[in-house]
Amino acid sequence: MVEKTIGILGGMGPEATADLFMRIIRATPVKRDQDHLHVIIDSNSKIPDRTPAILGTGENPLPLLVETGKRLEKAGADLLIMPCNTAHYFHAKIQEQIGIPLLHMIRLSADYIAEKYPKVRKAGLLASDGTIASRLYHDSYAAKGIEIITPTAVSQKDTMDAIYKYIKIGNLEKGEELLKRVSLELIEAGADTVLCGCTEVSIVLHDGDLSVPVVDPLQVLAEEAVKLASA
Repeated sequence: MVEKTIGILGGMGPEATADLFMRIIRATPVKRDQDHLHVIIDSNSKIPDRTPAILGTGENPLPLLVETGKRLEKAGADLLIMPCNTAHYFHAKIQEQIGIPLLHMIRLSADYIAEKYPKVRKAGLLASDGTIASRLYHDSYAAKGIEIITPTAVSQKDTMDAIYKYIKIGNLEKGEELLKRVSLELIEAGADTVLCGCTEVSIVLHDGDLSVPVVDPLQVLAEEAVKLASA
């Protein structure tokens, strides 16, 4: 079997894109530089914000998502991964217009939890308003018999502040503080696990930080991409 080239449809945001690339590097068993996989990154930060688009208040990001995916395909990528949870709202429409597989991070994470934590029945979701409104997690996890718990309105505002006001501009400490506080509320509400449902959340919240498992779909995606691309 020949190794495959991974294409990262990135820029949403740039730090999450860099984080995903580092996870791929760390997930790849190597003894020398040449053992690493071929990865092509298109960090297109000009793709419009997905949350306003889903909520009906912003520009449609689909044209640039497709354009970026096609550019990666033309450059030689054999499969695509997208380090943005909310962008998966457009997954089916992107896949329709490109000729290589676009992995679905959220479905992969649902498969992962069902296999590794079969007793989980409720998962607390830390995500953007757009991801919650899209019900991407609700639908994927319901298929595995897992209920999604979301923060209260006040705590969801804290989550959005953590993502947009702090982590995206580099204030990781304040973003982490807010997200851990919201996580504790989700656990008190019955969550058996907490999901990093936004790639900015993945930057500051890790397994071992809470009293329940923290599941990071970005890490699941990185490991699955390495598995599929490895010879």
